[in-house]
Amino acid sequence: MIDLGISKIALIGVVALVVIGPEKLPRVARTLGNLMGKAQRYISDVKAEVNRTMDLEELKKMKDTVEGAARDVEGSVQSTAIDFEKQWNETTAGLSTESNHTPWEPPPPVYKHPGKKFRLKQAAVPQWYKSRAGVRTKTLSGAARVARYRPTQLS
Repeated sequence: MIDLGISKIALIGVVALVVIGPEKLPRVARTLGNLMGKAQRYISDVKAEVNRTMDLEELKKMKDTVEGAARDVEGSVQSTAIDFEKQWNETTAGLSTESNHTPWEPPPPVYKHPGKKFRLKQAAVPQWYKSRAGVRTKTLSGAARVARYRPTQLS
């Protein structure tokens, strides 16, 4: 790219200071920095897109090879299955396939009620116990809660 040394950058800075002026130099530098940042982000986006397309092409090639291998395996399994069926039919040609027994099936499971009565309360808590234990029986609004727990003012 461009070979800029320290002396060349300093010379460019001095010329910019003279041409632009010290008042506008920070704003110009900020704008230049923003433009450089946008350019770097654009370049990184382009690189990421190129890498993504390359990865996608590699994945497509890999998918094609895996699909071809799967087709080969499927064909060999089918041919092996057909050969096995032929051999099985030849082997069992003289045997009778009639039999009087049926395979054993277990009976379906019987429903048993769990015996839980979660909707029925077993006992009610007495009001005197709730008041002594400080159990809330009613909801309070925010203003009522502030009024209830407001510390007493000493005058």
